[in-house]
Amino acid sequence: MNRSEYETMMRGAGQRDYEIYLNTERLLACQKEPEALCNPDELQFMIVHQVEELWMKLMATTLLDIHDEMLAGRTLKALTLFRRVHICQEMMTAQLALLETMSPKDYQDIRLLLGNGSGQESPGFRVLLKMPKDLWAAYKAIYLEDGARTLEQVYDSQYSHDAAYMIAEALAEFDEQFQKFRNAHMQLIYRSIGVAANSLKGRPVEILNEGLKQKFFPELWTVRAEMTDRWGGSYGQKRSKLEPKPYA
Repeated sequence: MNRSEYETMMRGAGQRDYEIYLNTERLLACQKEPEALCNPDELQFMIVHQVEELWMKLMATTLLDIHDEMLAGRTLKALTLFRRVHICQEMMTAQLALLETMSPKDYQDIRLLLGNGSGQESPGFRVLLKMPKDLWAAYKAIYLEDGARTLEQVYDSQYSHDAAYMIAEALAEFDEQFQKFRNAHMQLIYRSIGVAANSLKGRPVEILNEGLKQKFFPELWTVRAEMTDRWGGSYGQKRSKLEPKPYA
């Protein structure tokens, strides 16, 4: 097998309509040339993280559209767009498994090239951390009618599985999927550099765990706990412990 021939084919000529439309010539040049890689796993590392940035770009752009659709009261369109975001989140988490095929030793070679770089500097990640505040403000303005309704009513006393409930659940799903991604990423860090090691920039890995405790929409999780407490008294009396029957 002629390796250089196949590598040339993979780059493409950039002349066919498909290549021109997708700008594959530039896209496939965003990675290092084979001879410049510190080890064979570096190509995988770069591609996974570049794809993550593309998914986050699509998610952020879609969340901007969702914000507009919510303000316009177009619930069905907003829910369709939320589904797109949720699928992107699922794929982001799933593709992290690719990096588990990389040995800790190979990652150390790559890590040296990152310098002081960190995933915390990701433009997509940073914008996604900022957007939920505006999404929640839009939800309260339209679906909670600027305070005329409460989440308790939406979820419990006046529950009707209406638009306010459906959008709230879509927001909760976004929140949950983001935490799943963070958790999967943290497990990958543990697998790559260890639990007690310092992360990039000298920050202990455990500090990054703080992000796992953060919720974008804490009210959506609090309302569930409050419902459980209120309904707890209706679960019935705690029965006595069952005594084993003697054998006949």
